[in-house]
Amino acid sequence: MDGLQTTGTDTAANRLIAAMLAEFACELDDRAIPDRIMARARLHILDCIGIALASTGYEFGQRTIDAMHGLAGTGPSPVIGTDVRLPMRDAALVNGTLVHGLDYDDTHSDGVVHASASAFVAALAQGFASGATGRALLAAYLVGVETSSRIGQAAQGGFHLRGHHPTGLVGAFGAALVAARLAGLSEREVAMAQGIALSMASGSLEFLSDGAWTKRIHPGWAAVAGITAAALAGGGFQGPRAPYEGRYGLYNLHLGTGHEARLDMATADLGEVWELENVAFKPYPACHFNHAFADAALALRREHGLRPEDVDSITGYLAEAQANVVCRPEATKKRPQNSYDAQFSMHYTIAAALKHGRFTLDEIDVQAIGDPEVLALADRVAFAIDPHSAFPRYYSGEIRVRTRDGRELRHREPVNRGSDANPLSAEDICAKFRDNAARAVDPERVERIFDAVMALDCAPDLTELDVALCRG
Repeated sequence: MDGLQTTGTDTAANRLIAAMLAEFACELDDRAIPDRIMARARLHILDCIGIALASTGYEFGQRTIDAMHGLAGTGPSPVIGTDVRLPMRDAALVNGTLVHGLDYDDTHSDGVVHASASAFVAALAQGFASGATGRALLAAYLVGVETSSRIGQAAQGGFHLRGHHPTGLVGAFGAALVAARLAGLSEREVAMAQGIALSMASGSLEFLSDGAWTKRIHPGWAAVAGITAAALAGGGFQGPRAPYEGRYGLYNLHLGTGHEARLDMATADLGEVWELENVAFKPYPACHFNHAFADAALALRREHGLRPEDVDSITGYLAEAQANVVCRPEATKKRPQNSYDAQFSMHYTIAAALKHGRFTLDEIDVQAIGDPEVLALADRVAFAIDPHSAFPRYYSGEIRVRTRDGRELRHREPVNRGSDANPLSAEDICAKFRDNAARAVDPERVERIFDAVMALDCAPDLTELDVALCRG
């Protein structure tokens, strides 16, 4: 293999990864999926929908809806929380943008990928088109999460280091498997769909330079790519057979030289170990790398009565790969120009949490990010590399504070809250859904959506979900 160092490749050498993932997608029996996994899948979908509903109240959400409606016209597929219906791929693009747009959606820790956003909206769009049952939608969603998580973790954090956003990049392959399963494609066709998706998968981290909106569309575009690839494969279109391990496959092309990929991780324990259980819910609407810092700042505020005026300096400790995302360039991180800048700033997260005693959607409001006291505190925040970080398995964070009266305070969060080792409860997740959904729809609609999602595993079709999600 040219250019790429890999380990654990014996299995891949005997059988191509795309073929193994195709077999999993086609042969997974939804009756064999453990009840706890189905229950957790419903909670992740509920979380996605709540965030999408909240996003409809933001400018980026409305502009995306208007642009796609103007481009594509009316179609059969619902846009979550609105009375708009679009062609299926355009609806998937918009819904994916709504789910991911507030950066409040879940993250698979090892893969550093927002696992649910593209998998769910691809399943929703293809599920409506294919006349799926609720249980079929859940199973297809799981196929997407299980595969994209593994494809992401095989890169061992390398995609971020090269400036790629894994959510868009690997999400396209997971979405292709979702759509192909729901469309009833053969194993050969499902393998071809992944090869076709290779030429469509994308996602750049350049948005970090200026707070651009492009990251928001990555999971929706991944869903579009996956649905398109599946349709082409189902029509007999031919794709490369080795989209992952090939000479110009995913890992060689996007990791470059000198980075070790674990190809065996792309297919390890499929159907036996459920990576969904390693997908972390977000307690805060910010980049997951910042969550430990929000919790650390809140802990110091609570335990020591620490306030911005008490602080001489703060240093946050994190992994190098995390620093590239939430600490550099420091000028932007200390002076966020918009909400997205703020969500991807360790400096701002610490300062806002310390001042307000919380970090919610209100703290990333346009007015909030210009708070002079928060910005003055952000100026006193620096970062350092943590040699003991658990990244990428967990997103550790430590804060060390020097106070103006000479004290030295510190707090470390070794494991980010919401992950499998420090989980949110089902009650926490349901409360988050209700809080987000209530920003967009009335209480009766909130509960109708909640009931529809909670009953998905026994729903004969998606009619009730459709009616619940649409306004009017």
